[in-house]
Amino acid sequence: MKSARRNDIDWLRVISIALLLIYHIAIVFQPWAMFVGFIKSEKSVEELWVPMTMLNVWRIPILFFVSGMGLFFAMRKRNWKQLIGERTQRILLPFVFGFLAIAPLHMFIFQKFYNLPLGYYPHAGHLWFLGNIFVYVLLFLPVFYILKHRGNKRLKNILDKVMSNPVGPLLISIFFMLEAVLVNPQIYSLYAETWHGFFLGALAFFFGYLFVYSGNNFWRTVKKWKWGYLTLALILYIIRYFEFNTEAPGYLMALESNCWIFGIFGLVHHYMNRPSKLLNYLSQAAYPVYIIHMFVLYLGALLILPVKIDPLMQFFAITVFTFAGCYLLYGLLIRRIWFIRPFFGLKKKKSNKTRQVSVSQEPIVQK
Repeated sequence: MKSARRNDIDWLRVISIALLLIYHIAIVFQPWAMFVGFIKSEKSVEELWVPMTMLNVWRIPILFFVSGMGLFFAMRKRNWKQLIGERTQRILLPFVFGFLAIAPLHMFIFQKFYNLPLGYYPHAGHLWFLGNIFVYVLLFLPVFYILKHRGNKRLKNILDKVMSNPVGPLLISIFFMLEAVLVNPQIYSLYAETWHGFFLGALAFFFGYLFVYSGNNFWRTVKKWKWGYLTLALILYIIRYFEFNTEAPGYLMALESNCWIFGIFGLVHHYMNRPSKLLNYLSQAAYPVYIIHMFVLYLGALLILPVKIDPLMQFFAITVFTFAGCYLLYGLLIRRIWFIRPFFGLKKKKSNKTRQVSVSQEPIVQK
């Protein structure tokens, strides 16, 4: 047995957050942007929303899955008191700080853009995700510690066997489909601060943990059947797009979401499960970038939208501004100033002799 990092899970987190940034930038160019609190371009680029409708059913659930996997790794070296303390520092502290100091910033920029009276009020904004994650940690920790310390080996073997079949991972979609039927969200992809987002996130977090707990067969299965899952997801998306104008019944969207996610798990596990210096940097930056990206995005919109250029060029310009601005702030300030680091989920100090563990995972022992 050897100790190794799961680089594919780090990549999943990095890629998912990058796609989230692009998704949010695309909203600026939709005619309904102001209804969800975004700065709106005078000229819409509704064509951008076609690929976004493919993305919107899995962009948030995949992060909840990965967060559940991260808890499995974090539990390997910590008792329950240590884990709650560590998650309080890494999740709750950034959430509270962001609630008070980060999320209000993009509202200031929104007010400035529309010449509204400037006013401050603390709110979660896009950081609702962190609040949910912390609640899930407290909610599921007793169950996960029972599995860790008193878990039935037979149960683990059954899970591993079930996950060795390509239908196995899809069986968990039944729970997501039931959630969609029972909660019946008006818009399936509206996750932020809704009961639908809370329950769906809880399911994804729980099963993310179980996928890693069950053994290696899950990863072998999604790797082998990745194209099958993606093909099924594409078929379901085509049906959703042409038959339901992108908003199909929730149970179909839940199944489509998981098919995309399992296919992406397989792709990344197959092609990207290897270390690199770039990944080391990006995996550390992903969490702070997620925290600050909205006010950087809004600042980019404030500066670029008044420029008289093609709206598609504005989209690309805001995209470049957002990514560059976030990584510059991370590299020049957040990463370097020791007393700022904890507010963005980073450890106070980073040793050059030891490899710092990312927020998403701890070292895992593999067979």
